[in-house]
Amino acid sequence: MAGPLRFRYSTERWNEGRVRDQLLGPLDERFGARLEQPWFPAPDGYGARRLEMDNGDFALFCWNGQDAYWLGNTETPQALWRTEKYDFSEVPYAVSRWGERELLARLELVDPWLTEYDHLAWFFLPVFLSKDGRDSTRDFFAEHSAGFPDATPDEGLAFFDRALRTGMLDEHRYTMASKLGTSHGLDLGRMAATMGEFTVAKLLHDAGLEFEPEVQLDSGHALDFRVGDHLVEVTRPRPPTRRATGTAIGALRETAGAKNSDQLRAHPDATLFVDCSSFRDDEWAQIRGEKPSLSHEPTVVFRARPDGRVEGYHVGELPFDLDSVEWF
Repeated sequence: MAGPLRFRYSTERWNEGRVRDQLLGPLDERFGARLEQPWFPAPDGYGARRLEMDNGDFALFCWNGQDAYWLGNTETPQALWRTEKYDFSEVPYAVSRWGERELLARLELVDPWLTEYDHLAWFFLPVFLSKDGRDSTRDFFAEHSAGFPDATPDEGLAFFDRALRTGMLDEHRYTMASKLGTSHGLDLGRMAATMGEFTVAKLLHDAGLEFEPEVQLDSGHALDFRVGDHLVEVTRPRPPTRRATGTAIGALRETAGAKNSDQLRAHPDATLFVDCSSFRDDEWAQIRGEKPSLSHEPTVVFRARPDGRVEGYHVGELPFDLDSVEWF
């Protein structure tokens, strides 16, 4: 399975003749391909071309006589197999910006509604146009409203666009965007769980807390966030209608309890966030009415709504103030 889009960096000398022979030639033989001018001016000092494949794949290539950059969602020609990969923040800004302008223009052609939410579209570019994830990730937002069960796609997109527009995750864009996935198939449960991490990031940011996502630990585990000296793990129950456990309280307890045998066993002082945003109103009402006790402390149980409202309760004393949640 191919990963999110990254640039390949070549330190060899390139010119248009070599581009035609070693890039266009193999791709034309494999898929049918043509070499075209880029839609936007190349970075200063660079030549650039766009490669369009008959199967809908594409690639961008720019060179300056000393080095070159490749970006695409098609097979990599053999001439570039030994090149290193770099994300958008690791290449020269002019090259990165040129590539992003080309990609955003392409996304606007195929899914214009998505680019109306410009920061979200920019943030998820590495997966929205990846080789294997381009359909599943866009379908998740278009057909499943980013995981909100009773919202329109526009409401779901607007919620996360507002959150991302704060810049709270820009420094961690590639890591976080990659979590949405690059598989052909749409895994609704996993994708919704990923967006739960974005929602928790929003809660931490709105509370004025500084955080670091995707923390690798000596235990061999990776927890979702570090807030000061405190660790945070996020989980998201599937709604009762999509699991054997037939009640909202059972789904909550089962999902939260599963963490006790994994990350929380190794890091018992971590704070667990349980995102119930996949629950319908009637399912959440059961949680709200009973405020079920849970085996791990501290735990935050919450539900976010597309209009930005977040309500919930906590079990045990939290190690930081979280005034971004309406507690009940």
